[in-house]
Formats: sequence, C-alpha cells, structure tokens
Amino acid sequence: MSSVLENIRRSLGRTATPASVPPPPAIPDTVARLVHSPIGLPDLFNKRAAEMKMLVSSVRVDDLAKEMAAFLRAHKCHSIMLSDTLLLRKLEIGDALDEAGFQARYWSGISADGAYDYDAGVTEVDCAVAETGTLVIRHRPEHGRLLSLVPFVHVAVVEPKCFLPDLIDLFETLARDGVGSGVTMISGPSKTADIEMTVVTGVHGPNVVKAFVLD
Repeated sequence: MSSVLENIRRSLGRTATPASVPPPPAIPDTVARLVHSPIGLPDLFNKRAAEMKMLVSSVRVDDLAKEMAAFLRAHKCHSIMLSDTLLLRKLEIGDALDEAGFQARYWSGISADGAYDYDAGVTEVDCAVAETGTLVIRHRPEHGRLLSLVPFVHVAVVEPKCFLPDLIDLFETLARDGVGSGVTMISGPSKTADIEMTVVTGVHGPNVVKAFVLD
C-alpha cells in the first residue's frame, strides 16, 4: 500500500514525505462501553436479541432435548444437522432427536453439498454478546460454517459462560483465542432491504434463529 501511495504522490508532483499521522486519542471505558457490569448479561442479551427478531428462551439442561424437539416440530423440520462439538455430544442431543422421530446427523458425517438437504442446523456458540444480542461461532472442523448459514432454521445452544458484555470484550477474546478459519456473527435471522428498502428475512441465510439459553 505504501508503494502505491508513493507512486500517486510522485505522479502528482509531490515529493515531500507527508507528516506521520498521530495515533488516535485513548477513549476511556466509561465512554467506549455501554455495558459496565457483568451482572444481568443474560437478561440484556435476551432483550437485544428479541429486538433483532431472534427467538430466545431459557431452559434447564435436562429439558433441552424435549424443548428443542418441540420447537423443531412446530417449524416442520424433519432433517437436522448438528455441530460435532463437545456440548452437543455430551448432552446426546443427536440421539434424543433421533428418538423423537427426526433424522439427526452430526457434522462429521455430512458433506458440504449434503448440508443443503437439511431443514435445520443445531449448534452451540462460542460467545453471546449482550450489548448487541449477537451469537458468535468460530469455524473449525467440527463446527462448519454451513450449519448456521444454509438451513431455513438455526437453533443455537448458549451456555452461561459464553456471555460477554460488549463487542470490545468479544474482539479481545477472539484476539486471545483465535478465530479458527473464520467467525460468524449472528444478530437475528438473515435480513436484506436491497429492493425498495423493504426488509425481507431469510434470503441470504436462516429465516428463523432460536437460542436456547441454559440455566
């Protein structure tokens, strides 16, 4: 980039080296942050997510499989793909959905092309940002990006430890833990207003996003 700018300056007849740009002033946390306490993060997340048309409910761990099955059935989902991650394996969500009459398969047994044959994707999340009501998923072999982007319905399981106050905390967390092959940030169902500024959901991703927050 510096060589490109140098060529432009030379073409314009400018030979003097521009003065260095001073660093931006530090902004105190009291100004930069809108969430100043870790207390009440689940409630704030629920409020912000609902404003973005995400469906959110709290659930006991023992009731998760039953509540998830009821939700998927209500949305006429039959084939379900799940991230092949520790939490979903530990809770045996795939087995529970199979027993409930769904066709459930984990990501390790699904090809990229095959992902388009599923009605819903079930994932856990790495972070849930209370300030914006945003779910954050780091892509990795057991947690492919298509799980939350391709199906009409996306169901996310959120553990209490996943909550972060704001985006500043999120980017600090990603800088520390890495981003894998990429990161998906989900603030409600997919939306676009390309045509006449009319908002349409589900054009570029899920039409329904449901977050089950574990008590």
